[in-house]
Amino acid sequence: MIRIAAAGDVHLGRETAGTYRPRLEGLPDRADVFLVAGDLTRHGTPEEGRIVAAELRDLGLPVIAVLGNHDHQSGAQDEVAAILADAGIMVLEGTGTVLDVAGTRLGVAGGKGFGGGFAGRCASDFGEREMKDFVGVTKRFAARFGAALDALDCDVKVALTHYSPSADTLEGEPLEIYPFLGSYLIAEPVDAAGAALAVHGHAHAGTEKGATPGGVRVRNVALPVIKQAYAVYELAAV
Repeated sequence: MIRIAAAGDVHLGRETAGTYRPRLEGLPDRADVFLVAGDLTRHGTPEEGRIVAAELRDLGLPVIAVLGNHDHQSGAQDEVAAILADAGIMVLEGTGTVLDVAGTRLGVAGGKGFGGGFAGRCASDFGEREMKDFVGVTKRFAARFGAALDALDCDVKVALTHYSPSADTLEGEPLEIYPFLGSYLIAEPVDAAGAALAVHGHAHAGTEKGATPGGVRVRNVALPVIKQAYAVYELAAV
């Protein structure tokens, strides 16, 4: 089995520096890779990026992350991503990577994603320029994300985003904000690529388990949802 540890919405900052790493003790004995589903920081400042880097560097297993909306708050997302990369943390944004896990090639593609809502209750790129721009962000992400998933030369594929590809894992959140928590457009490339698992965060009041329309397992790993430092999911090795 391939063991995927995952967490999201850790929201590290000056006040919480040094508090998360002790909760990751022994992680390499429980998992083969650690996926972090965005909102690593509170306000997306370089200072907070360095705090995250200190918490997640040299954990003894590969760490792959995407940024979230909080990580974009200060407009320093590129600098934050570079700080994390310098600490050995791979940050995906419409990109992917392949790892060897005991002879099985595990591919992970990901990025932040964006909103728009879900089939039957979604925004459309019609009308005002502002609405077209909003939906266009998600459409462009879905195209890059899908290309990254398709390009993975691997045995098992995993999708990692901050925004949700499934309304299932938003259950518990107010219906009115579903369009700001995810989009069905994120699910389409996940289903088309035949991913084994999709991991996201962002929905603090949501539900852990769900699925895409195509039946791919979706897991909301926001810390307020999983109520632990990380969750571990097992995938069958090929």
